Order: sequence, then C-alpha cells, then structure tokens
Amino acid sequence: MDDDTLRTIGELARLTGLSVKTIRFWSDAGVVPPTDRTPAGYRLYDRDALARLDLVRTLRDLGVDLATIQRVLEREITVAEVAAVHAEALDVQIRTLRLRRAVLRAVARRGSTPEELELMHKLARLSDQERRSLINDFIDEAFEGLDVGPDFVAKMRAAMPELPEDPTPEQADAWVELAELVQDGDFRAGIRRAAAYQAREYAEGVQLDPGASQEMAELVRERAEAALAAGVLPGSAAAVPVVGQLAGAFAEFFQRTDDPEFRAWLLDRLEHGNDPRYERYWQLIGVINGWPAAPSLGPAFAWLVAGLHTAA
Repeated sequence: MDDDTLRTIGELARLTGLSVKTIRFWSDAGVVPPTDRTPAGYRLYDRDALARLDLVRTLRDLGVDLATIQRVLEREITVAEVAAVHAEALDVQIRTLRLRRAVLRAVARRGSTPEELELMHKLARLSDQERRSLINDFIDEAFEGLDVGPDFVAKMRAAMPELPEDPTPEQADAWVELAELVQDGDFRAGIRRAAAYQAREYAEGVQLDPGASQEMAELVRERAEAALAAGVLPGSAAAVPVVGQLAGAFAEFFQRTDDPEFRAWLLDRLEHGNDPRYERYWQLIGVINGWPAAPSLGPAFAWLVAGLHTAA
C-alpha cells in the first residue's frame, strides 16, 4: 500500500484477512477510525490504519479488551504495561486450568455422580483468596467471642490450604473433602462446642504446654496402639492396667489426683476433643500443603475413651 493510497473497508479486509464486520465493529468502537470517507459516505483507510489494525488484532488475540486497546493507541499506557498485566492474568488462568485438570482426573478415578461433579467444578474455580475466605469463615464461626488463648486461633489461621499450581489428584480430592467438611453444619457445631469447652478451661487457668501435650498424645498412641495390636479390648481385664497407667499419666500432667472425680473429668475432656473429624481436618490440610503425614491419634484415643467408660 502506497503512503497516499486510501482503501475501502472491503479492500482492508482482503489485505488483513479480517472480516468486514470485525473491522467495522472496531472502527465504530474508535480503535481504528476511518481516515476519510467517500462522497457517498463510505469509509476509507490509509497505511496507518493497516498498522493499527495489526496491533489491535494482536492485542485482541491476547485477550485485551477494546477499552484498554484504546488507551494503548492514545499512549495513555504502554504495550509493555498491558503485556505485564495480561501475563499475570494468564498465570492465574493456567493455575485454574491445572486445578480443573486435577479435578477431572479425580472425577474419572472416583466415578463421581453428576452432583459431586458440579460441586467439585465449583470448588475448583475458587481463587486462592476465596479458598482462604472459606476456611476463615469456618474459623470465625467456630471461635467468635471465645477466648481460647492467644496462639490457638492464630495457628489455625496460619494453616491455610495452599493448593500448588499443578495439584495431584490426591490434593484435589483433599481440597474438595476439606471444603465439604468446613461447610458441614454438624462439624461446625461440634468445633464450636469443643472451642467453648476449651475457653472455659482457659478461663479457669488451664494452660497446657504444647510440647508436653504432644508427649502425652504420643504416650497414649504408643500404649493404646500396643494394646490394639495385641487384641486387648478396652473393656477387658487386660485393658485395666493400661487405662490406669494412662489415667495416672494424665493426672500427673494436669497436677491432679487420679481418683474417680478426675477420671470423670478426663473422660468428659477427651470426649469433647475426640471427634475423628477434627483430626481429619488437619490431615486434609497436610495433604493439600504437601506436609509429611503424621500418625493418626484417633484410634488410640477412642480406645482410651472406651476404656475409661468401662472403668467408670
């Protein structure tokens, strides 16, 4: 095209491969205005319009909207600035697509129902911030207005599900299960009851050292798992000395006397904190975040609770 040559919209379409309809739309939007018009009112375009069309087509192919393109053409923002923003947007889209791929693989493996597929698709579309909000809403409802100590809630808020850019099917499954769990009304109510119990203890001055608490948990797991492995039922005579040893260790831990009153108190305390779903919550967070799997404490504490019931 010579510098002074003006072309009709049809000629411009043939030169660029774009449709007349597209060029007319962009022209009406102001991003490729006509250079001139014929006496009959038909649009005419010069060489600059051809270059402008090439740039508009490139930016549209990258997903840039016409309003932003207009700002680029009017030199309000640079192409580099637009590219940086859209590169970041593409990163988000790529992460979303990878998560959807992981969800589809999980669906194929599990043979999910249409209802499960719809839920999994909905959860897969959540952003990182929306996933955090889902967990934070759960924590807010469970602990609102309750003083359980300065570190406990902070620890829960710090342990957010951080799905990797390309999650494994196991991580996708764990995220779906966690999202279902924290939205379950019964689970939320159970956590709220446990939090209220913990708040009462804290108000009464019961403050437990985390390290010592972990040692007690490990002792219960060790002794109860050994009893389970040996086939010792919690209500049997063989369980009595194991239950007694653990109750005595707890009495020493809480600086109390191992008597019927203490055992009733211990049983009540353990039952408030022994819902297996509480442990499952942390297990799912661990799977999503790729943390090393910790030994399960649920069966051991269930054995001890059953043993204390029998002893009572």
